Amino acid sequence: MVAAAQREHVAPEFVRDRLADGTAVLPANPAHRGLQPVVIGRAFTTKVNANIGRSTEKSGTEAELEKLFVAITAGTDALMDLSVGANLDLLRRVLLGQCPVPFGTVPLYEAFSRVEGDIDALTEEVLLDVITEQAEQGVDFMTIHAGLRNAHLPLAAKRVIGIVSRGGALLAKWMMHHNRENPLYSRWNDIMQICRAHDVTISLGDGLRPGCLADASDAAQFAELDKLGLLVSRCRSQGVQVLVEGPGHIPFDEIQMNVERQQRVCHGAPFYVLGPVVTDIAPGYDHITSCIGATMAAFHGASLLCYVTPAEHLGLPTADDVKAGIMAYRIAAHAADVAKKLPGARERDDAISHARKNFDWNKQFELALDGETARSRYQLGRCDQDDGHCSMCGEDFCAIRNFSRLQQESGHVER
Repeated sequence: MVAAAQREHVAPEFVRDRLADGTAVLPANPAHRGLQPVVIGRAFTTKVNANIGRSTEKSGTEAELEKLFVAITAGTDALMDLSVGANLDLLRRVLLGQCPVPFGTVPLYEAFSRVEGDIDALTEEVLLDVITEQAEQGVDFMTIHAGLRNAHLPLAAKRVIGIVSRGGALLAKWMMHHNRENPLYSRWNDIMQICRAHDVTISLGDGLRPGCLADASDAAQFAELDKLGLLVSRCRSQGVQVLVEGPGHIPFDEIQMNVERQQRVCHGAPFYVLGPVVTDIAPGYDHITSCIGATMAAFHGASLLCYVTPAEHLGLPTADDVKAGIMAYRIAAHAADVAKKLPGARERDDAISHARKNFDWNKQFELALDGETARSRYQLGRCDQDDGHCSMCGEDFCAIRNFSRLQQESGHVER
């Protein structure tokens, strides 16, 4: 907690108070060795999460390790392994051993993979076993889709796309097949007991998040949200840290309402949003369409932004996609923090502005979120004569240079 407070430039007591009232969480499983904890809450800087993980069709341990290293180097604050398929225990051990940031999972994926998709073999005991094993292994936070209920399924059936959450769809299949209530809800007390024993933070999954603008802010989404609010209260009564996951596709003008509604219904619990994606027509560019929404969500109170990559809706992300997604979301998070006027949030912006004024390129690259890319772009477009200006305007038309000369000639030199 002290280290996290130092990084936020606040007193440890301030962090402690926010953790105590549930408006912040500090995902930190004691079994996760080498972890550098971060505090997540609206009173602190906006954090970014990167999703990695293999599918049943593509990738493997080495490829996912590469994505992890790219994500850490690019500056992600948290990381989730969304892998499915066989031998997930081994893959997770490898990833956890190399991950210095909070590490999350969706236990339902491993449970379903473990029974090889046999819906009859997917029992409550299997789910609890997987949650226990992952907690013992060192997972810091887990997505648990316990708010999705049998009564919500007819509402989802009225949608254009229906259920787009992988976990939500699996649970809907299980409930319809067995004609029973969501097992993650039925065994909620047991799940809380496991998480409390290992200090695992619960991330309440939004199994009914909208997957297109036409389904946004509908009865299904908000019915589940109401149940998530009740689960937040149950977690707090048992001393379990909890955050709440939020919608995927939301029109820009509905984002503020969605965030404020979540904060009200879920008693100020940290909000963890995917995007939101603000238009459906840009596959291949959804890291952009979503970070537009992410900035708005963070400004109005979202605490953790789950990145979206250029591969969203198209395929499994590559390492390059991972970097593109993280950089887009770090920009979104920082823009929101500046707009929220958090202490010190704009210091880096002001420093890079002075470096630009002085044509101090090395200082600009040092201060940039991605200095390597900034330097390579400058080198690619630099002028033949290395006199400080870039090739965009050239020396004669360089506005900064011309105005500096004007200041000197008029005697109005900046001090």
